[in-house]
Amino acid sequence: MNYPVVAEHVLGTVQGSWWTRRRRRGDMPVLPPGAVYVLRVGGNYRQFPEGMVFDPSHPDVLDASSVSLVDTRARIVEVERIVPSVSEADNFTISASFACQVTDPTIVARQGTVDVVVPLRAYLAVDSELPQVSAGHRVEEINSVRREVTHRLTAYSAIVPPRVAGMSVEFVSADVHASDDLQSWERTMRDERRSQELRRGQREFETQDTYRIAELLAQGSAHADAFGITREAIDVAQAAARVHRVADEEAGRRHRAGEEDRAHVRAREAAEAKVRSDMVLTLLRQMGESGDYIDYHQALDQVLNGSAGELSSGDGNPVRAVEPGAPAGRETPGRSGRGPGRPNDDFVKDEDDLLE
Repeated sequence: MNYPVVAEHVLGTVQGSWWTRRRRRGDMPVLPPGAVYVLRVGGNYRQFPEGMVFDPSHPDVLDASSVSLVDTRARIVEVERIVPSVSEADNFTISASFACQVTDPTIVARQGTVDVVVPLRAYLAVDSELPQVSAGHRVEEINSVRREVTHRLTAYSAIVPPRVAGMSVEFVSADVHASDDLQSWERTMRDERRSQELRRGQREFETQDTYRIAELLAQGSAHADAFGITREAIDVAQAAARVHRVADEEAGRRHRAGEEDRAHVRAREAAEAKVRSDMVLTLLRQMGESGDYIDYHQALDQVLNGSAGELSSGDGNPVRAVEPGAPAGRETPGRSGRGPGRPNDDFVKDEDDLLE
């Protein structure tokens, strides 16, 4: 960095008489913006008047042995210093910023301050307390080191201000840079955290979409079709055809279920009719084999209404009916022989009894 002295050039002796002596314009270097000429005349340094049109016959220009181009604009200059950490394998790099501006170009040219960073670096190196600020910290504690270094340099510059001859220098700020290894590690950790957060966010979005779609499907196929049509994933004609097909299938299913129910009812009614028919036939056989008096109307009414097998005789005494499927010739208890007091004992059974 060439600041504040931008360049220095040696000038040759101008030959000629007193009236014809002139320095060629090409002998003088081009003056950049914000810079001034400082001519060495004998043992003195003289600034060419700023803002004045260059005069090749000016006495200082004719007698100068060298010329310096001094930048007089204000600049922010950064100076670095390496300080240790708690580990011998890692260091901190302190970067201090100073606001600098040339106040006397002749002094700067005499001093030959080509790079102002050199005296400012020496200024930082004089502070013996600065390494102790960082020596007790690990490289991961760089934020704490930044804070303490800033406090230290602010106090140090207030007590011992930086000085460079011919310039005004003021401490502005300080920063601490991490090592390349730490920066690489932190970038790796940062990228991994971001990747994990991205994956976690994607899973949360997928879960939300899953719940939303499940709620949509729970509302029925019509809502699902409407959602698909909105997203242009389903054609309206295809959705209508599927709705009609589902409706036809549902109607067919209901029709088959109704037919099955009716067939079941018919089969049950047929089975019940068969049971009643068997009971009637059994009862008729039983009554035909028994000589007792039976109220046929009451017997038929009990059979048809599902009464359980006792029939009443004419005198009010119950008569046990034969269950369906019992042997036809088997007598029911209480019906064999002629017991006393039976109403049918004196009836004529056939023609032979009448002749007797």
